[in-house]
Order: sequence, then structure tokens, then C-alpha cells
Amino acid sequence: MQAGFDLIGSLQTIVGPTGVISEGDRSAYFVDARNWMTGNALVVVLPRSTDEVSQVVRLAAEQGLKVIPQGGNTSMSFGSTPMAPENGILINLSRMNALREMDREGSTAIVEAGCILASLHAAAEEVDRSFPLRLGSEGSAQIGGLIAANAGGTSAVRYGVMRDLVLGVEVVLPNGDVVSDLAGLRKDNRGYDLNHLFVGAEGTLGIVTAAALKLYPVNRVSAAALVAVETPSVALELLGRVQDAFGTSVQAFELLSGNQIELCEEFADVPCPFEALPDWAVLIEVADPDPEAPLYDRLETLLGEAFEAGLLVDALVAQNMAQSEKFWHLRHAVTEANVRAGYSTTTDASVRIRAVPGYIEEASAVLTEKFPEAMPMVVAHLGDGNVHFIAQFRTDRMPEGFDTKKTAASVQSVMNEIVVKHGGSFSAEHGIGRKLTGELARLSDPVRYAALLAIKRAFDPANMMNPGVLFPEESV
Repeated sequence: MQAGFDLIGSLQTIVGPTGVISEGDRSAYFVDARNWMTGNALVVVLPRSTDEVSQVVRLAAEQGLKVIPQGGNTSMSFGSTPMAPENGILINLSRMNALREMDREGSTAIVEAGCILASLHAAAEEVDRSFPLRLGSEGSAQIGGLIAANAGGTSAVRYGVMRDLVLGVEVVLPNGDVVSDLAGLRKDNRGYDLNHLFVGAEGTLGIVTAAALKLYPVNRVSAAALVAVETPSVALELLGRVQDAFGTSVQAFELLSGNQIELCEEFADVPCPFEALPDWAVLIEVADPDPEAPLYDRLETLLGEAFEAGLLVDALVAQNMAQSEKFWHLRHAVTEANVRAGYSTTTDASVRIRAVPGYIEEASAVLTEKFPEAMPMVVAHLGDGNVHFIAQFRTDRMPEGFDTKKTAASVQSVMNEIVVKHGGSFSAEHGIGRKLTGELARLSDPVRYAALLAIKRAFDPANMMNPGVLFPEESV
């Protein structure tokens, strides 16, 4: 930055005095969602428009400053935690929360990056449409961050991940220029697909300020069940039966280990729905826009047949919406329970669906052998092959002086090697962030990694956009 340059005054000229926070308590912007990492930046800026973002980024480029974009600060991989105390501007997009357009006929929405996911859900319902991305943090996660991380969620088995829901984006590039493609076209082959280059880029190529998104018909009827099974392999066989019977109506197929359910009961006050704690449980949800679709009867029949075939230990079919919500409450209580129980490190693995049982088996065996202090648990989006393998370190069972964080880092490294061995990815839906930059460099195919670096250098040769995310700063 040039000597004597009035950064704060210049920023206030762009976004107004209330849009610049340069002192006081800024922990809401600097501390990650799980209170594991605390960052810092010179200043926090809260723009209200794409033009203001453009001006701030252009100013940063001219002054040689770094820019860290931030949405709801719900990143699971420290992707929005600033680490630039001397030369960084954190741009928080929460004030850019407008729903610019809801198109019922075209089943599209144009929303700004700061729009909270739950707000989009409500707005879509008002025009008799649905935005299908569902996850536990939907009350605070923002659209821009979800695009940056290419978020997945519990309905990816049916609708895909965020990339599959994005029709176009508006982006501020590192020099302040704006690329806008919000027409909402479902077919467009005019050269390279720039839109999707920014999906999953974690703010390292530019700042997404708005997006055109797909909407879907509202599901008028649904049915849910929570079933107990003996092994993940049995759960996989059950998945095949459910998909054969319901096709694209399968909305969720979630696998939970029994000890994870037990932890939810102990630390999140969510009782186990079964009479006896199962080894494994599967949460199934099917849904359809046709209000006359007999989903409940068909699901009950299918589970009865599966029980007769010896696939199920127990089965609970939700009798009403309240019971269905209780099943989902158990699923979404996982993070709360694990945080209260102590320290946990979670993999974000994805493998081919048929490889899930083998991956879980090997990961559990290795964790038990090499890290006996950790309790292996699993929460998986089995329908799309995304496995969150959790090493839980309970505070009440750790020996005195045990270095949990150091051990957790070693666990991550070992678990990531296992998922690569099984032909998978160690970053399915949470992103690389700052958490996995070293692993991306270590475990990637060298040619692929070089291609990623080439893209970063082409768009951002000064490495000013979210430095330290995706790639170590010294490698760019």
C-alpha cells in the first residue's frame, strides 16, 4: 500500500461509513464457525452492490492489497477465515441479500450472494417452486459461499450439488472488472463455461456477487423412514432396492453409525428412536410433486419385503410430518453433539457408491489401530457416495496432556490417503479452504495440480484473491 494512503477513508467513500469496520470486536468475521481458527485483516467491508464490490476490489488491486470474500462464515475448511492482518480487506457480502427475480414459468431465481439459503427456500415457496439444496446450516449459510464451496447437502442424491443448480453467475474479477451471466439459459455453448469455473473456486478467482439458479416443482407428498441395518454393505443393497422402486423420487439416503446416534442422545439430548441401539441406521426420504402418489404405502411395502429378506433389523416409518422431522432432527444434531463431546476431525470423502463399505471398513480398522484414543463414527450421504468419517476425541476420555489437535491432523492425513487408495476424493462438499491445501498438493495427480495452478495464475497472477486458500501462498 502506498505510504500515506487513506485506506479507511477511501473505503468509506465507496460503501459509506457504516460499511467499514476497522476496529472493535470483529470476531464474528475473523473466527471460523467451529471456533477452531482465528484470523485477522486490516478492515472489514460490507458492500451493498456489485458495483461497490468492484470498486473495493479495484482499489485493493491498485494498492497491492489482498481480498478475502466471506458469506455466512459457515465454512468447514476455514475457506473464509482471513489471514492477512497487515494487507487484507475482508469483503463480507451479507448486505447483498436481494432476491432479484423469481421466475415461476422458467423455474429460475436470480439472487445476490448474501442471500441466506433459508430465505431462498421461503421465496421459492411463495411462487410455488422449490430450491432443493438442503443442509444443516441453511439458516446462516449464504448463496455466494455455497457456490464458492460447491456445497452438497442431503438431497444431492436427487438434485446434485450446487454446481448442478447454478445456471450462471455474476463475478467481480481480481482487477475489478465484472463478468455477468444471469440470463438463466439452460443451453449456452459460447466458448468455455466460465460460470462453472467459479463454482467451487472458493473465492480464489473472483467474487461471486449474484447467481441465476434452478428451481424445481414443489414436492406435495413425502415419506420418510429410519431403519436399522447390520452393516454398510446391507445399507448399499437397500439403496439399490429403494432406487429401483422410487427412481428419481429418492430425496435422501443417509447412513449413520450406531455410536454417532448414541453420542447425539448423550450430548444433544436427541433420544435414539429404536428400542435397541443399532449398529447402523439409514434415514430414507422419498418425495413427489404428485399429491396422490402413494409413497407411504409403497415405502412401507418395500421395507416389509426387505425385512422378510433379512436386510433390516428394525424399521420405523414416519406416520406424520412431526415424526419425519424427528428423524431429521437426529441427523442434523450430529455437529452439535460432536462439538459438545470434545474435539472431532471429520473427513469429507467421496468414493464410488459401491466402494463405500470397503472404505469405511478400512478407515475404521486403521483408525482403531493407529489412534486408539479416537472413536470412529460415520455420517454418510450414501446415495451419492459422500462419507463423513469422524474421529471423535471425547474430552472425558482423553489422557492428561493429550495433544488432540496434533493427533487430529495426523488422522486427517492417514484418512485422506485411504480414500485416495479407494479411488476417491478427500474434498467432496466442504472445499479445500486452508485446511487441506497441503493435502491437495501432496495427494493430487501432478499434472492435474499444475493445471489448477495455471488457472489460478491466469486469473489472479498477483495472488490477491483469498490467498492461502486452495494453494499455499508460496506456491502461486
